Amino acid sequence: MEYKYIVIEGNIGAGKTSLARKIAKESNAKLILEQFADNPFLPKFYKEPERYSFQLELSFLADRYKQLKEELSNPDLFHSFIIADYYFMKSLIFAGTTLKEDEYNLYRQLFMIIYDSLPKPDLFVYLHVNTEKLLRNIEKRGRSYEQNIKPEYLENLQKGYFEFFRQNPKIRYLLLDVNQLDFVANKNDYRKIREIILETEHPTGISRKILTS
Repeated sequence: MEYKYIVIEGNIGAGKTSLARKIAKESNAKLILEQFADNPFLPKFYKEPERYSFQLELSFLADRYKQLKEELSNPDLFHSFIIADYYFMKSLIFAGTTLKEDEYNLYRQLFMIIYDSLPKPDLFVYLHVNTEKLLRNIEKRGRSYEQNIKPEYLENLQKGYFEFFRQNPKIRYLLLDVNQLDFVANKNDYRKIREIILETEHPTGISRKILTS
């Protein structure tokens, strides 16, 4: 396969971790999952975002960089490729949504210093899901600290992702509209997504696909 490093990204509740797990298990890929459950600032942020946003984004920046630097720097002879459920640039996207202007300007300086030292993915897959479905997925998975997420927050994150795609055109972006699919429960839906990711050649820049059952 042409792609040795694939990223599955998307908004909160889009299903990126579930999809990355399924592909990794079936394809003997090395799986990199974002480690966020133990972040002490996350529950505090959802309760008091203005107070804890800067601490949260800095802690995520450090954690994501450390994990990706370690995982991507060590060759793995036992797996055919690497698949991750996040990309480092999500740090900048989330910070742009949560931080005040002066905090964001400082944060962006720190981010850009270390961003170029990490490998870029061969294929960046973005799972596009509308806000209503995202909120249903968030409610269904039942993480207590996520239950107060506002629709506006999700919409701003989506805008942040699209802006990043436009500003960084040298990466292969595959934008998959999966609103009509249930790739977790439906094997045929999953097969469609897997085939278009792993068995289709994608050009540099942005490619868009609307998938239906």
